[in-house]
Amino acid sequence: MFDGHVVTLLDAAVSLVNTLTDGARQGRPYAAPHGDQLPPAVHEALPLASQRATVEPDHAAYLADAARQMRAVFEAVDSGDLDRAAQTVNALLRTTGARPQLDRVDGEPWQLHFHGSDDSLSVGWSAGCATALALAVGSDLAGRLGVCTASNCDRVYVDNSRNAVRHFCSDACRSRIKAAAFRARKAARC
Repeated sequence: MFDGHVVTLLDAAVSLVNTLTDGARQGRPYAAPHGDQLPPAVHEALPLASQRATVEPDHAAYLADAARQMRAVFEAVDSGDLDRAAQTVNALLRTTGARPQLDRVDGEPWQLHFHGSDDSLSVGWSAGCATALALAVGSDLAGRLGVCTASNCDRVYVDNSRNAVRHFCSDACRSRIKAAAFRARKAARC
């Protein structure tokens, strides 16, 4: 399985993709925030959002573009096209200038980050997310990246289950599909 830091970065990638890309969510069309709604949406999508200053509009736009590229990685893996996933991740890594570096935050041990200490919020998060996706795609854990199989939902997820059986982005989608299957079985008996 993924280590704690990679899990945090993959969760951030999922949150950014699911918040900042258009599509469908839980059976309904989903329009990603734009304009003035984009910076606060990015702020809420990132981990520890309540402890961070507001997100500047240019950083929000950068992360929205990165989220669209990250979505393409999830979709490529989900369709079994690891070559396309790897090419997209490599492009993200180049664009963000991702590079491993040990950083120390006051009072904490050294931590491996994938961006420079002077990088912006948007470059830092997109570089970290791109690296986490690269670690997944470049290992036998690529199949843990997925797109919800529920009808009318295209949100993404990372399968952290022990036996790799996750198919839905959320409990709501899983319940919606189970309820529809139950109703169909009940109608077939009548």
